[in-house]
Amino acid sequence: LLVPSVSFGARQEVYVFNWTEYIDPSVLTQFEKETGIKVRYSTYDSNEAMFAKLKLVKKGGYDVAYPSTYYVERMRKQGLIQRLDKTKIKNLSHINPTLLNQAYDPDNAYSVPYMWGSSAIGVNRKAVDPRTITSWNDLWNPRFKGKVLLMDDVREVFAMALRSMGYSGNTTDADQIRKAYEKLVRLKPSVKVFNSDSPAQPFLNNEVVIGQIWGGAVYQADREFPDLVLVYPKEGAVFWVDNMVIPVSARNTDAAHRFIDFMCRPDVAKKNCEYIGYATANLTAQKMLDSKTRNHKAVYPDEDVIRRGEFQSDVGEAIRIYEKYWQMLKTR
Repeated sequence: LLVPSVSFGARQEVYVFNWTEYIDPSVLTQFEKETGIKVRYSTYDSNEAMFAKLKLVKKGGYDVAYPSTYYVERMRKQGLIQRLDKTKIKNLSHINPTLLNQAYDPDNAYSVPYMWGSSAIGVNRKAVDPRTITSWNDLWNPRFKGKVLLMDDVREVFAMALRSMGYSGNTTDADQIRKAYEKLVRLKPSVKVFNSDSPAQPFLNNEVVIGQIWGGAVYQADREFPDLVLVYPKEGAVFWVDNMVIPVSARNTDAAHRFIDFMCRPDVAKKNCEYIGYATANLTAQKMLDSKTRNHKAVYPDEDVIRRGEFQSDVGEAIRIYEKYWQMLKTR
Protein backbone atom coordinates (compact mmCIF):
# COMPACT_ATOMS: atom_id res chain seq x y z
CA LEU A 1 0.00 0.00 0.00
CA LEU A 2 1.17 3.53 -0.77
CA VAL A 3 1.17 5.84 2.23
CA PRO A 4 0.51 9.51 1.35
CA SER A 5 3.14 11.98 2.59
CA VAL A 6 0.47 14.00 4.41
CA SER A 7 -2.31 11.73 5.58
CA PHE A 8 -5.63 12.81 7.08
CA GLY A 9 -5.14 13.93 10.66
CA ALA A 10 -1.35 13.70 10.46
CA ARG A 11 0.73 16.62 11.65
CA GLN A 12 1.86 18.78 8.77
CA GLU A 13 5.55 19.49 8.22
CA VAL A 14 7.49 22.20 6.42
CA TYR A 15 11.04 21.52 5.23
CA VAL A 16 13.23 24.64 5.44
CA PHE A 17 16.72 24.98 3.91
CA ASN A 18 18.59 28.05 5.18
CA TRP A 19 22.04 29.53 5.72
CA THR A 20 23.95 28.59 8.88
CA GLU A 21 23.01 30.68 11.96
CA TYR A 22 20.42 32.61 9.97
CA ILE A 23 17.28 32.42 12.09
CA ASP A 24 16.35 32.78 15.75
CA PRO A 25 15.61 29.19 16.93
CA SER A 26 12.79 30.51 19.12
CA VAL A 27 11.03 31.70 15.95
CA LEU A 28 10.81 28.12 14.70
CA THR A 29 9.33 27.00 18.02
CA GLN A 30 6.86 29.89 17.91
CA PHE A 31 5.78 28.96 14.37
CA GLU A 32 5.19 25.34 15.42
CA LYS A 33 3.13 26.40 18.45
CA GLU A 34 1.00 28.87 16.50
CA THR A 35 0.37 26.73 13.42
CA GLY A 36 0.78 23.13 14.54
CA ILE A 37 3.17 22.63 11.60
CA LYS A 38 6.44 20.85 12.44
CA VAL A 39 9.58 22.53 11.04
CA ARG A 40 12.24 20.25 9.57
CA TYR A 41 15.27 22.54 9.42
CA SER A 42 18.54 22.07 7.49
CA THR A 43 21.40 24.46 6.73
CA TYR A 44 24.03 25.16 4.06
CA ASP A 45 27.07 27.46 3.93
CA SER A 46 27.06 28.67 0.31
CA ASN A 47 24.68 29.45 -2.53
CA GLU A 48 26.51 26.86 -4.61
CA ALA A 49 25.81 24.09 -2.08
CA MET A 50 22.14 25.06 -1.86
CA PHE A 51 21.81 25.24 -5.65
CA ALA A 52 23.47 21.86 -6.22
CA LYS A 53 21.19 20.19 -3.66
CA LEU A 54 17.99 21.66 -5.11
CA LYS A 55 18.98 20.66 -8.65
CA LEU A 56 19.28 17.04 -7.53
CA VAL A 57 15.89 16.83 -5.80
CA LYS A 58 13.01 16.35 -8.24
CA LYS A 59 10.17 15.82 -5.76
CA GLY A 60 9.57 15.61 -2.02
CA GLY A 61 12.24 18.26 -1.42
CA TYR A 62 12.52 21.43 0.61
CA ASP A 63 9.52 23.74 0.93
CA VAL A 64 11.41 26.98 1.58
CA ALA A 65 14.96 28.02 0.64
CA TYR A 66 16.93 31.26 1.04
CA PRO A 67 18.99 32.07 -2.09
CA SER A 68 20.85 35.34 -2.57
CA THR A 69 19.78 37.85 -5.17
CA TYR A 70 21.65 36.53 -8.18
CA TYR A 71 20.73 32.93 -7.41
CA VAL A 72 17.02 33.80 -7.39
CA GLU A 73 17.45 34.94 -10.98
CA ARG A 74 19.47 31.87 -11.91
CA MET A 75 17.02 29.45 -10.27
CA ARG A 76 14.05 31.23 -11.83
CA LYS A 77 15.58 30.91 -15.31
CA GLN A 78 16.28 27.21 -14.75
CA GLY A 79 12.78 26.47 -13.48
CA LEU A 80 13.90 25.45 -9.98
CA ILE A 81 11.52 27.73 -8.06
CA GLN A 82 7.78 28.26 -8.36
CA ARG A 83 5.57 31.34 -8.54
CA LEU A 84 4.28 32.58 -5.21
CA ASP A 85 0.62 32.93 -4.37
CA LYS A 86 0.85 36.39 -2.84
CA THR A 87 -2.75 36.23 -1.60
CA LYS A 88 -1.32 33.84 1.01
CA ILE A 89 1.44 36.27 2.06
CA LYS A 90 -0.52 39.09 3.69
CA ASN A 91 2.55 40.41 5.53
CA LEU A 92 4.32 41.16 2.26
CA SER A 93 3.07 44.72 2.76
CA HIS A 94 5.73 45.22 5.45
CA ILE A 95 8.70 44.59 3.12
CA ASN A 96 10.84 47.63 2.27
CA PRO A 97 9.60 48.86 -1.16
CA THR A 98 13.14 49.76 -2.24
CA LEU A 99 14.04 46.05 -2.14
CA LEU A 100 11.03 44.96 -4.20
CA ASN A 101 10.50 44.68 -7.96
CA GLN A 102 14.20 44.38 -8.77
CA ALA A 103 15.54 43.12 -12.09
CA TYR A 104 16.35 39.66 -10.68
CA ASP A 105 12.65 39.04 -9.95
CA PRO A 106 10.20 41.58 -11.45
CA ASP A 107 7.11 42.12 -9.27
CA ASN A 108 8.58 39.55 -6.84
CA ALA A 109 6.71 36.78 -8.58
CA TYR A 110 9.10 34.17 -7.14
CA SER A 111 10.80 35.61 -4.07
CA VAL A 112 10.35 37.63 -0.88
CA PRO A 113 13.33 39.58 0.57
CA TYR A 114 14.43 38.33 4.01
CA MET A 115 17.69 40.02 4.99
CA TRP A 116 20.17 42.25 3.22
CA GLY A 117 23.66 43.40 3.96
CA SER A 118 27.19 43.88 2.78
CA SER A 119 30.68 42.53 2.87
CA ALA A 120 33.42 45.01 3.66
CA ILE A 121 36.72 44.99 5.57
CA GLY A 122 36.85 43.60 9.09
CA VAL A 123 39.71 44.87 11.28
CA ASN A 124 40.94 43.89 14.74
CA ARG A 125 41.67 47.37 16.03
CA LYS A 126 44.01 46.01 18.71
CA ALA A 127 46.32 44.83 15.92
CA VAL A 128 45.53 47.31 13.13
CA ASP A 129 44.49 50.97 13.33
CA PRO A 130 41.19 51.12 11.34
CA ARG A 131 42.01 54.69 10.31
CA THR A 132 44.88 53.34 8.19
CA ILE A 133 42.53 51.07 6.23
CA THR A 134 40.62 52.75 3.39
CA SER A 135 40.73 50.39 0.41
CA TRP A 136 40.24 46.77 -0.64
CA ASN A 137 43.84 47.05 -1.84
CA ASP A 138 45.01 47.27 1.78
CA LEU A 139 44.45 43.50 2.04
CA TRP A 140 47.46 43.06 -0.26
CA ASN A 141 49.77 44.89 2.18
CA PRO A 142 52.74 42.52 2.88
CA ARG A 143 52.51 43.24 6.62
CA PHE A 144 49.30 41.19 6.73
CA LYS A 145 50.87 38.05 5.24
CA GLY A 146 49.29 34.96 6.80
CA LYS A 147 46.76 37.10 8.70
CA VAL A 148 44.03 37.76 6.09
CA LEU A 149 40.51 36.31 6.02
CA LEU A 150 38.61 35.85 2.77
CA MET A 151 35.05 34.70 2.27
CA ASP A 152 34.57 31.12 1.14
CA ASP A 153 32.33 32.49 -1.60
CA VAL A 154 33.33 32.81 -5.24
CA ARG A 155 31.21 35.87 -6.08
CA GLU A 156 32.09 37.77 -2.90
CA VAL A 157 35.84 37.25 -3.29
CA PHE A 158 35.90 38.08 -7.00
CA ALA A 159 33.65 41.11 -6.48
CA MET A 160 36.16 42.38 -3.91
CA ALA A 161 39.10 41.88 -6.29
CA LEU A 162 37.22 43.38 -9.25
CA ARG A 163 36.14 46.43 -7.26
CA SER A 164 39.75 46.91 -6.11
CA MET A 165 40.69 47.36 -9.79
CA GLY A 166 37.78 49.65 -10.64
CA TYR A 167 35.68 46.98 -12.37
CA SER A 168 32.11 45.94 -11.64
CA GLY A 169 31.72 43.00 -9.29
CA ASN A 170 29.06 41.74 -11.73
CA THR A 171 31.26 41.81 -14.83
CA THR A 172 30.93 39.11 -17.47
CA ASP A 173 34.13 40.18 -19.21
CA ALA A 174 36.46 37.16 -19.26
CA ASP A 175 39.58 39.33 -19.38
CA GLN A 176 38.55 41.32 -16.31
CA ILE A 177 37.73 38.11 -14.40
CA ARG A 178 41.14 36.68 -15.36
CA LYS A 179 42.88 39.84 -14.11
CA ALA A 180 40.98 39.54 -10.82
CA TYR A 181 42.15 35.93 -10.52
CA GLU A 182 45.76 36.91 -11.15
CA LYS A 183 45.51 39.59 -8.47
CA LEU A 184 43.96 37.09 -6.03
CA VAL A 185 46.84 34.68 -6.71
CA ARG A 186 49.16 37.39 -5.38
CA LEU A 187 46.97 37.66 -2.27
CA LYS A 188 46.77 33.92 -1.62
CA PRO A 189 50.01 33.68 0.46
CA SER A 190 48.52 36.23 2.86
CA VAL A 191 45.25 34.30 3.29
CA LYS A 192 45.09 32.34 6.53
CA VAL A 193 41.57 30.98 6.05
CA PHE A 194 38.46 31.08 3.84
CA ASN A 195 35.32 31.33 5.97
CA SER A 196 31.75 32.43 5.16
CA ASP A 197 29.52 30.75 7.72
CA SER A 198 31.30 32.10 10.88
CA PRO A 199 33.72 34.72 9.58
CA ALA A 200 34.14 36.47 12.94
CA GLN A 201 35.53 33.31 14.54
CA PRO A 202 39.04 33.52 13.01
CA PHE A 203 39.26 37.05 14.49
CA LEU A 204 38.15 35.78 17.88
CA ASN A 205 40.76 33.00 17.63
CA ASN A 206 43.48 35.55 16.76
CA GLU A 207 44.16 33.70 13.51
CA VAL A 208 43.61 36.84 11.41
CA VAL A 209 43.72 40.61 11.96
CA ILE A 210 42.07 41.85 8.77
CA GLY A 211 39.83 40.50 6.03
CA GLN A 212 36.62 40.42 4.10
CA ILE A 213 33.60 39.94 6.36
CA TRP A 214 29.82 40.28 6.50
CA GLY A 215 28.65 43.44 8.27
CA GLY A 216 26.17 41.33 10.24
CA ALA A 217 28.97 39.11 11.53
CA VAL A 218 30.68 42.17 12.99
CA TYR A 219 27.44 43.13 14.73
CA GLN A 220 27.02 39.58 16.06
CA ALA A 221 30.54 39.55 17.47
CA ASP A 222 30.19 42.94 19.17
CA ARG A 223 29.43 41.68 22.68
CA GLU A 224 32.15 39.03 22.66
CA PHE A 225 34.76 40.88 20.61
CA PRO A 226 34.14 44.65 20.49
CA ASP A 227 37.57 45.24 18.91
CA LEU A 228 36.31 43.82 15.61
CA VAL A 229 35.22 46.81 13.51
CA LEU A 230 33.96 47.23 9.95
CA VAL A 231 35.56 49.54 7.39
CA TYR A 232 33.74 50.38 4.17
CA PRO A 233 36.36 50.61 1.39
CA LYS A 234 36.45 53.66 -0.88
CA GLU A 235 35.89 51.44 -3.96
CA GLY A 236 32.57 50.34 -2.50
CA ALA A 237 31.24 47.42 -0.48
CA VAL A 238 29.49 44.39 -1.97
CA PHE A 239 25.76 44.36 -1.22
CA TRP A 240 23.32 41.46 -1.40
CA VAL A 241 19.74 40.48 -0.56
CA ASP A 242 18.79 37.01 0.68
CA ASN A 243 15.30 35.89 -0.23
CA MET A 244 12.68 33.28 0.62
CA VAL A 245 11.56 31.06 -2.28
CA ILE A 246 9.56 27.88 -2.78
CA PRO A 247 11.39 25.21 -4.83
CA VAL A 248 9.44 23.36 -7.54
CA SER A 249 10.21 20.13 -5.65
CA ALA A 250 8.39 21.38 -2.51
CA ARG A 251 6.24 18.78 -0.76
CA ASN A 252 3.91 21.22 1.04
CA THR A 253 3.41 24.55 -0.74
CA ASP A 254 0.60 25.63 1.58
CA ALA A 255 2.84 25.24 4.63
CA ALA A 256 5.61 27.00 2.70
CA HIS A 257 3.41 30.05 2.12
CA ARG A 258 2.38 30.08 5.78
CA PHE A 259 6.03 29.93 6.84
CA ILE A 260 7.04 32.80 4.53
CA ASP A 261 4.07 34.89 5.69
CA PHE A 262 5.05 34.22 9.30
CA MET A 263 8.66 35.32 8.61
CA CYS A 264 7.27 38.59 7.16
CA ARG A 265 5.35 39.41 10.33
CA PRO A 266 7.00 42.51 11.88
CA ASP A 267 7.41 41.07 15.40
CA VAL A 268 8.99 37.90 13.98
CA ALA A 269 11.21 39.83 11.56
CA LYS A 270 12.37 42.05 14.43
CA LYS A 271 13.26 39.02 16.54
CA ASN A 272 15.21 37.46 13.67
CA CYS A 273 17.05 40.69 12.92
CA GLU A 274 18.16 41.15 16.53
CA TYR A 275 19.34 37.54 16.74
CA ILE A 276 21.14 37.40 13.38
CA GLY A 277 22.57 40.90 13.18
CA TYR A 278 21.86 41.53 9.51
CA ALA A 279 19.60 44.23 8.12
CA THR A 280 15.97 43.16 7.93
CA ALA A 281 14.10 43.67 4.67
CA ASN A 282 11.02 44.34 6.79
CA LEU A 283 10.59 48.12 7.01
CA THR A 284 8.01 47.94 9.82
CA ALA A 285 10.34 45.72 11.86
CA GLN A 286 13.28 48.02 11.21
CA LYS A 287 11.38 50.92 12.79
CA MET A 288 10.68 48.73 15.84
CA LEU A 289 14.36 48.02 16.54
CA ASP A 290 16.20 49.58 19.48
CA SER A 291 18.31 52.59 18.58
CA LYS A 292 21.65 50.75 18.96
CA THR A 293 20.70 48.15 16.37
CA ARG A 294 18.88 50.59 14.09
CA ASN A 295 21.91 52.91 14.05
CA HIS A 296 24.68 50.27 13.91
CA LYS A 297 26.68 51.21 10.80
CA ALA A 298 27.80 47.61 10.17
CA VAL A 299 24.12 46.69 9.74
CA TYR A 300 22.53 49.86 8.35
CA PRO A 301 25.23 51.85 6.53
CA ASP A 302 24.80 55.47 5.50
CA GLU A 303 23.18 56.16 2.14
CA ASP A 304 26.44 57.33 0.56
CA VAL A 305 28.04 53.98 1.48
CA ILE A 306 25.19 52.14 -0.25
CA ARG A 307 25.43 54.39 -3.33
CA ARG A 308 29.19 53.78 -3.55
CA GLY A 309 28.69 50.01 -3.33
CA GLU A 310 27.14 47.53 -5.72
CA PHE A 311 24.38 44.93 -5.37
CA GLN A 312 25.11 41.50 -6.80
CA SER A 313 23.31 40.35 -9.93
CA ASP A 314 23.30 37.20 -12.05
CA VAL A 315 26.28 36.88 -14.41
CA GLY A 316 24.70 34.16 -16.53
CA GLU A 317 27.07 31.75 -18.25
CA ALA A 318 30.04 33.80 -17.03
CA ILE A 319 29.62 32.04 -13.67
CA ARG A 320 31.53 29.14 -15.23
CA ILE A 321 34.52 31.40 -15.76
CA TYR A 322 34.34 32.57 -12.16
CA GLU A 323 34.05 29.01 -10.86
CA LYS A 324 36.96 27.79 -13.01
CA TYR A 325 39.27 30.44 -11.59
CA TRP A 326 37.85 29.93 -8.09
CA GLN A 327 38.81 26.26 -8.13
CA MET A 328 42.26 27.15 -9.45
CA LEU A 329 42.67 29.70 -6.66
CA LYS A 330 41.49 27.40 -3.86
CA THR A 331 43.72 24.48 -4.96
CA ARG A 332 46.92 26.50 -5.43
